[in-house]
Amino acid sequence: MPVAGRKPKPDGQKRNRVKPTYEWVDVPNVPFDGAPKLPKRPDGKSWPAATKRWWVAVSSMPHCVLWSESDWQFAVDTAYLVAVFHDGKVSLGGEIRQREKVLGTTADARRDLRIRYVGDADPVVEEGNVSSLDDDRASVS
Repeated sequence: MPVAGRKPKPDGQKRNRVKPTYEWVDVPNVPFDGAPKLPKRPDGKSWPAATKRWWVAVSSMPHCVLWSESDWQFAVDTAYLVAVFHDGKVSLGGEIRQREKVLGTTADARRDLRIRYVGDADPVVEEGNVSSLDDDRASVS
C-alpha cells in the first residue's frame, strides 16, 4: 500500500527540514530472477502471450527481492486479472492499474512506495554530449 503523505522532494527544494516519517528503501538495480512460475489458470485456458510478457516484466523488477509470499500471491492474482483483460474484458483496466501501482511497476509508483533503484544498472550520462546554455546565450547577443 502506498505511504501516506506528500511525495518527497529532492534536497534543496524541501521546505520542511524535519526527518521524514518514512525513509527511502534503496534496492540494487539488478533484475530479480527468483520469481515463481505462473500457475495454471483456474478457468483452464492458457495464458495469453501478452500476459506472459507482463509477468516477465513484473516478476523481474529489482524490488521483487523485498516481496514476501503474500506479495507474490497478490502479483499472481493480478496476473489472472491481466489475462482476463487480455482475453477481451477491458472493464478490468481500472483495477489492474490500481494493482500495478501497488506492485510498483512504474517509476511514479515506486516513488510513492519510497523505493529507489541504485547501483550499476543506472543510466550513464556522458558529459561530452551536453551543450552549455552560456554558449547559446553568447550566440544570441
